[in-house]
Order: sequence, then structure tokens, then C-alpha cells
Amino acid sequence: MMTTEQRQDLDELGYVVLEGGMPDTLLDDLRTRISQVFQEEGDRAGSEFRTEATAHRLANLVDKGDVFRRAIVLPEVLDCVRHVLGPEMKLSSLNARSADPLGDVGQPLHVDMAAIPDERGYWVCNTIWVLDDFTPDNGATRMIPGSHRWGTRPQDVLADPMAPHPDEVLLLAKAGSIAIMNAHMWHGGTANRTPAPRLAMHAFYCRRDKPQQQYQKRLLRPEVQASLSPDLRAILALDDPLNDEISANVEVRSGFMK
Repeated sequence: MMTTEQRQDLDELGYVVLEGGMPDTLLDDLRTRISQVFQEEGDRAGSEFRTEATAHRLANLVDKGDVFRRAIVLPEVLDCVRHVLGPEMKLSSLNARSADPLGDVGQPLHVDMAAIPDERGYWVCNTIWVLDDFTPDNGATRMIPGSHRWGTRPQDVLADPMAPHPDEVLLLAKAGSIAIMNAHMWHGGTANRTPAPRLAMHAFYCRRDKPQQQYQKRLLRPEVQASLSPDLRAILALDDPLNDEISANVEVRSGFMK
């Protein structure tokens, strides 16, 4: 169950950090499997989503191991996501990003899917699974607390979304933590200025009436779909005619991961 403080943080700041949200075994399993997938895919890594000059990426992770399917239904995370989006929500995409050592650029401030809240309220929520410590120097996500309530996108009102913002704070967290973020909040990854990579996983959720960033029914192999429990099929919207209608003809959307 969410605490009153966690609800207040999500409502007022736009994010909450679950320190130690991953059991040690899950953290170890995620690191191990992600390393294996990077090796297996080589230059193809991340091709289902996008590539980036200063980071290595993976995409479509639900298809690539049971550990990822365990992660996307972690109850403590889903409670927070439903607090932002309401009960009618689904996984939009599951990706990983390793910020390269000694990177020379960060990301502009942005909102995920370029989304602005509509008449029903918020419709995007991201979760950052901290697989390596987030420090001030290794590419931690910068956030503008409270900006999810402004109803604007940084590119529409800022002269330079790459520039430092007077209200920005860094997401600093130990490996094993999970940050849940109202993805209408302005945020962006910073440059990794250290000699070591910095790894995170991103489970991105959206409201059921919106298209998935990556249409899971098309991406998941038939044998994987056939093995899934009813709960997993529901969170992936595999048997939802509305999701088929609104997601099937939407190209895989490029976007930012932190």
C-alpha cells in the first residue's frame, strides 16, 4: 500500500523514489539478463526503438526474458502508476539504457510522448529502475518538480531546453531503487562524466485509451504470448480490441529514455 507521503510526492512533486524497491535477487537477475541481451544483439541492440550516439539501448524487453515479465507487474510499482493514471492503464514499452562513459551531452528537458494532460487528466507515467547508482556525475535524470501541473511542454516555452533550469533537481538513488515519475513532469538525462557506464531500465505505462509507444502484440513472439498469465496479458493489453485499434497503425515512436 502506498503511504500518504508517497501519494503527496507524486501529486505535488511529480515523482517518488522507492528506495530498495527491487529485491536483491531481482536486481541481480535484471543486470545479468540485460548484459546477456547486449552481448546477444550486438550492433542490433535497441533497433526496435531507437539508437543514440552517447548511450547503448535495448528495447522490447518483455520478449527477452522472464525476469522482465516479473518486473512489470511488481505490485508496489503498479500501485504508484495507478495513482497517476487511474486503474485503466497498460504497459507502453520496456527498454534499457546504458549511458556511455565520458559522454559530452545530456538530453533536453522534455515530457514523454510529448504528452500534455487531456480532459481526463494524466496519461503517461514512467518508472526508472536504478540498476547502477545514480550520482551527480554519471548521468542522473534532472527533473523540474511540480512541472507536471503546468500543462505545457518545455520546447513550447523555453528558449533552450538543453540549458540548466533554476528549479531542476537530480534523481540521486542507490542501485535497487525504483523511481515512479509522472511523465508530464519536465525531465531529461544528464551527461555521464565518469569513466564507467550507468545502467537503468524504463518501464513506461500509459492510459488504456492511448496508443502504446511500442505495440506489444506485434513485438512479442507467439510463443511468448502463449506462455503469459492472464495478469500479464492484461497489463500488456494483448486481448484488448481498443488497443489493437489505436496502437496497431502507430509507428514505433522514438523518444527519450533517461
